[in-house]
Amino acid sequence: MATEGQDIWTLRPANDRDLQEVVRIEQASFGDPWSDGDFRSVMAVRHAIFLVAEDSARKIGGYVITMAVTDESEVLNIAVDPERRGAALGALLLDAALAEAEKRGARSTFLEVRESNEPALRLYRSRGFEEISRRRRYYKSPVEDALVLRRAVH
Repeated sequence: MATEGQDIWTLRPANDRDLQEVVRIEQASFGDPWSDGDFRSVMAVRHAIFLVAEDSARKIGGYVITMAVTDESEVLNIAVDPERRGAALGALLLDAALAEAEKRGARSTFLEVRESNEPALRLYRSRGFEEISRRRRYYKSPVEDALVLRRAVH
């Protein structure tokens, strides 16, 4: 359990009952959102870390998905309900996913982020992520470059 501002969040593994809210948050957050089937596919992968943040009313405020295989992990997706942004819930989710990946043996974590996503870039940089490359025209709606970031565990 974690507290951010006024809210008390419970972080737990996602389940099928969460998917409707997860998809709603995804669609409100991204121009090229994942589908229900994409999330279901991830849930079936044993290397996946798929966490949701649930408030005391059992409402999902955000989620994070990370794959951890051998000594590397990758943050595949992270989003916070637009009504819950600005209260450090994204940081809480990211920190939990990084901690679980490290517990599973990850020594470095990678992710892609839109170059214009300043709030996400601030969060990732505050957690030790550094830019290592750029993927031109990676995102489609709208078309934009992705920055590839890496965080090493020391």
